[in-house]
Amino acid sequence: PAELRHLAIGNLSALLVLLLCSEILIFSSDFVYLYLLAHRVREFSFVAHKPGCKGLRITTEACWGRCHTWEKPVPEPPYIHRHHRVCTYNRSRHMTARLPGCQPDVSPLYHYPVALECHCDVCSTQDTECETF
Repeated sequence: PAELRHLAIGNLSALLVLLLCSEILIFSSDFVYLYLLAHRVREFSFVAHKPGCKGLRITTEACWGRCHTWEKPVPEPPYIHRHHRVCTYNRSRHMTARLPGCQPDVSPLYHYPVALECHCDVCSTQDTECETF
């Protein structure tokens, strides 16, 4: 009986460790999933172009991530109700770079936003590319 009790306690301990590890993995994978879906400020690099100037690589802060979105059919036109939000600027400041090699009649100044804080909102062409919306 003592040997069986030791075996049962050992199996119970192994099961408890397995369950705890599973919970940690589930929690960790949910955290990673939610972290990936979140919208936030992140470093972003691009090449600034302007007709009559050479390009310049700029590294800035931009909004990046996913926002909750949905569509549902409705019986009246337009037959669909959409709720599409994009990760966009909530607060930003504007910076100016000087592009190299500009022709004499072209201003070398290039203006771009720097994200300070992001949020989910309707796409606005003032600060976001909205071609697919």
